[in-house]
Amino acid sequence: MDSIKHVLYDYLITLGLDDKPARYINLFALLIASLIAVLIIDYLVRKILRAIFAVIAKSSRTKFDNFLIKNKMPRNLAHIVPVLITLEFAPIIFSDFPYVENIVEKGLQIFAIILTLWIMRSLLKSLEDYLKTLDNFKDKPIDSYIQVVMIFAWMFGILSIMAILTGISFFKFITTIGTASAIIILIFRDTILGFVASIQVSINDMVRIGDWITFEKYGADGEVIEINLATVMVRNWDLTITTIPTYALISDSFKNWRGMQESGGRRIKRAVHIKINSVAHLPPEQIEKLKKIHLISDYVSSRQKDIDAYNEKHDINKELLMNGRNLTNLGVFRKYIETYVEKHSAINKDMMIMTRQLAPTPTGIPLEIYAFSSDKRWENYEYIMSDIFDHVISSVQHFDLEFFEYPTDSTFKKFK
Repeated sequence: MDSIKHVLYDYLITLGLDDKPARYINLFALLIASLIAVLIIDYLVRKILRAIFAVIAKSSRTKFDNFLIKNKMPRNLAHIVPVLITLEFAPIIFSDFPYVENIVEKGLQIFAIILTLWIMRSLLKSLEDYLKTLDNFKDKPIDSYIQVVMIFAWMFGILSIMAILTGISFFKFITTIGTASAIIILIFRDTILGFVASIQVSINDMVRIGDWITFEKYGADGEVIEINLATVMVRNWDLTITTIPTYALISDSFKNWRGMQESGGRRIKRAVHIKINSVAHLPPEQIEKLKKIHLISDYVSSRQKDIDAYNEKHDINKELLMNGRNLTNLGVFRKYIETYVEKHSAINKDMMIMTRQLAPTPTGIPLEIYAFSSDKRWENYEYIMSDIFDHVISSVQHFDLEFFEYPTDSTFKKFK
């Protein structure tokens, strides 16, 4: 120990501190001793608090105590005691060094602010985890609320730290910032907009790296590869890169395909248009022909049996086909398409499958297929959809129906 003191003594003399080098040596020794004492106190307080929290969590019926331990609440609280002790004894330790005392006190005050934010974060994170276990809050955006509170807390903390460093009172510092805010906003407009947008995008989980988004205004249709304060970069499917201002994500409308990617299928929603004048009631000979179609054989037989029973019960005159209840070629075709899609191997059977008739238009009656393909990859999805409509288009002739299409040169040649 004496050798260490001699080395420090010689070093202080070389620095020009030869007036009272022993004073600096004693200060250094006192600092080391104080640091060791603070670390020991911090360790003991942390152990005691953890033990207390463990006992409370074990005897308590609620899980909130467990979340407090999980989010390091006892550990953060344990730091309060060493900080208070250090603040109390710092003036005594540095009584001969007022400049150093001022630096240490400011450092401790800044650490106290950061420690308060840590404690607040642990408390809010524990509250967030606890509320997520309650049925009434499972569908609420708890994460967003907690993050907003923490953002304001950190802003308040950073302003407090800047006020301590500058030696200006907190309220005077806020007033000064407010006076200069107009100039700051003018100079850093895009940066501020991007910062606010980044916070909202993060809080609302609007976009993640890897998401497929479509932003028609900026011609973006592809995968997000980068998100920063000012821009969002999208690699389009033609391998071009589109750069979108971050604040545009909250000021304009765009489509995020993440929901589809995370779901069990990709939606197929496409219609064919049936000529209105090709829709008709089915005569008996046509019904017998349709019974030979495997997918709807049972359906046609069952429906016709019910229709015949109804017409016979009500003594319907069937000399005119439209009297009473009847099958139509469009209705049977719609049932055929629905059955075909339901049995298609590439369609997700756990999601909605529907073939519906929409309101008539000048281009005919839209018959729409609504289903979800099991394979969500673009190339395979297009193949599945094409496969289904290839079959639909080629099957329509067996029902004496026609698809609408605009006349072409070949159409007019038939009338020559």
